[in-house]
Amino acid sequence: MTNKQSLEQQRMDFANRRLIATPIASLIAWCVVAVGSLFLEPVALSLLTFAATGSIVYLGLLVSKFTGENFLDKSRPKNTFDNLFMLSVGMAVLVYAIAIPFFLVDYTSLPLTIGVLTGLMWLPISWIIQHWIGIVRGVMRTVLIVAVWYLFPEDRFLAVSLVIIGLYVFAITVLEMRWRALQIK
Repeated sequence: MTNKQSLEQQRMDFANRRLIATPIASLIAWCVVAVGSLFLEPVALSLLTFAATGSIVYLGLLVSKFTGENFLDKSRPKNTFDNLFMLSVGMAVLVYAIAIPFFLVDYTSLPLTIGVLTGLMWLPISWIIQHWIGIVRGVMRTVLIVAVWYLFPEDRFLAVSLVIIGLYVFAITVLEMRWRALQIK
């Protein structure tokens, strides 16, 4: 089904969505990494980090069925901003080209590189939904990840995971409050 709405109307339709399925999926993935960091040796922990963060898109598809967002709903008109979001996801996947070489030199760089680089996709979300959460979260994620990566060299996977988990809890709360306020209007 083709969308004949203006670009601005499509942006507004996208902005009126709940937008918590992917953050919930990411929260779950980083919780898995955090727990794994308590028990696993470096090789297993690194593989777990790749697998958990690499599965966020698929987990998001599943979670979207429970949040009412249903990413696979074919009856919804196509929206240009869905394409932009998917390109942002693609950008996040492509940054593994930076993460992998650094990982091969120092495995503890993995949570730093994946954490910062995949968090960049929050910036365009702020513009699309015309809300501060993406910018604040993107900047806080970068600053805090770099800080804890330096402050806790022996516990980098756990420290970075905890920062990301905390920021997801914050972002999900803000996005849910925003969505509920939109439902009242």
